[in-house]
Amino acid sequence: MPRPWTASPTLKASLVVHGAAALGTLAVPAAWPWALGALLANHAVLSTAGLLPRCTLLGPNITRLPAGAVARREIALTIDDGPDPEVTPRVLDLLDAAQAKASFFCIGRRARQYPGVCREIVARGHRVENHGDSHSNAFSVFGPARMRADIAAAQATLADITGQAPLFFRPTAGLRNPFLEPVLAALDLRLAAWTRRPYDTRTGDAQRVLARLTRGLAAGDILLMHDGHSARTPDGQAVILASLPALLQTLNEQDLRPVTLQAALS
Repeated sequence: MPRPWTASPTLKASLVVHGAAALGTLAVPAAWPWALGALLANHAVLSTAGLLPRCTLLGPNITRLPAGAVARREIALTIDDGPDPEVTPRVLDLLDAAQAKASFFCIGRRARQYPGVCREIVARGHRVENHGDSHSNAFSVFGPARMRADIAAAQATLADITGQAPLFFRPTAGLRNPFLEPVLAALDLRLAAWTRRPYDTRTGDAQRVLARLTRGLAAGDILLMHDGHSARTPDGQAVILASLPALLQTLNEQDLRPVTLQAALS
């Protein structure tokens, strides 16, 4: 079922700016440069907000776990861009060994290629969430119809394969535009970003990846890693496989419990 959607204060202000610019130009045609300047400034704000994955100006955005999860010493480990037939099963083995749970943001088209891997994620007690169908680098410039079609296709695929409808959505690289929140509301999904990211699709240095995730680590953090499109270490290993064991050990030493987003937010 769709959930209610209410425009954010930023979007409401944007509507006011557009209305004022239109009325002002009609009333005083010579003032059109000022109206145009106001509109350009407004669109610059909206565009910048869409380029900041953790920004909340365009609508609700989960960047940390709630107080209850903090009190329970929970963190959320989220893993993007899979399923990967070689890397994901090994990630699952590492998580099993540490009795850790994670949320896998899977790409719809990859799930159709490797449905068995998606089923294995769920069978081992983890969650599969929605990372779009195409994982297009142009997602942030999609119009509402194309955006909805892409997210809905992944939603249908992942629900059919796993028997569980995803509850959360994360766009490609976290980039978006003002159309996203009403689309997510109509599909009953919630936007989930992160607290810490290691840029593990760019660097194959496992120690650097680990440092970026653990520097200032605290209960309530949402950590981002990648099983798909993972950078490679000098010896050719996916960097998530080289860094995840040490991360899980650090979490254990700090008495932090990795859980799914669903568990932390329920």
